Amino acid sequence: MSAFKIASWAVAAALGLASPALADEIRLATQPIPHYAPIFVAKQKKWLDEELAKVKPGIEVKWSSFAAGPPINESFAAGQQDFGFLGDTPALIGKSVGIDTKVVGLTSSGPKSLAVIIGAGSAIKDARELKGKKVAVTKGSYAQHLLALVLEKGGLGFSDIELVNLPNAEIAPAIISGTIDAGAVWEPVISRFEAQKEIRVLADGTGLKKGVLVIIATADFVKTKPEQTRALLKAYARAAAYIKANPKEAAELVSADTKLAPDLLAQVFAKFDYNPVIGPDDVEEIRRAEVYLRTIGILKTPVDVNSWLDRTLVAEGGAK
Repeated sequence: MSAFKIASWAVAAALGLASPALADEIRLATQPIPHYAPIFVAKQKKWLDEELAKVKPGIEVKWSSFAAGPPINESFAAGQQDFGFLGDTPALIGKSVGIDTKVVGLTSSGPKSLAVIIGAGSAIKDARELKGKKVAVTKGSYAQHLLALVLEKGGLGFSDIELVNLPNAEIAPAIISGTIDAGAVWEPVISRFEAQKEIRVLADGTGLKKGVLVIIATADFVKTKPEQTRALLKAYARAAAYIKANPKEAAELVSADTKLAPDLLAQVFAKFDYNPVIGPDDVEEIRRAEVYLRTIGILKTPVDVNSWLDRTLVAEGGAK
């Protein structure tokens, strides 16, 4: 869906032309990846239902799964979601084109959870050697920002490479087949193909990008149902603590939701901080992403990051 169409849907929603959420349901847009593991733990443990029931009995949770952040934006623009779990980049893009959201917490962060990868036998040793190479990324994803930062560190820009737009799941196979030379990806692609010794990491987010992903909600939901928003955040924080204390058990619990084998998933958990509280460094990272996206012309309208982030609800929900 184009930015114009997304903006049109957003205007329709603002005018009340899109279907409103029913009072007794919460609609969640997720992705089957370990970045959002606590919401899946909260689902499997029934903690989300439990916390919501304290606010109002009988609230139904409706789950939708997407391959990446951009289609989550489309679903929000169509008035089909109340909460979404996605990277900072697609969330900023959605806000910029008129989708009226608030960031109410973090899903996770982890600089080693996103990386520029190459084939295991590649001769490329650093970012400077990507010049003239075919490099893939899912455009509009948060990995695109990492790729820009890695290229910049090597004295390069997007004009110095042949940029290929591919879904995250297709990038590693394309590298292995020799179709492309490198790609910017996120978990579970990194761990899965590293374990198979088919790729290696050229550079991850360490020292470049913290890898912040966010929980967004429609501004209307946050305004009219703050207690339910706090309940979701409390369930998320409760599940995050469970993962930290019981990684093996948590991995078994959400293996199907994340599409990753339990043993590998338990290792992946170590790459993430699932604390949903938005700290000052997280705010700064989102600001840097906003500036970058404006600089390259992806954001046509600036996003006031300070007013977009609601840092109070997650603290009130009991997260530490």
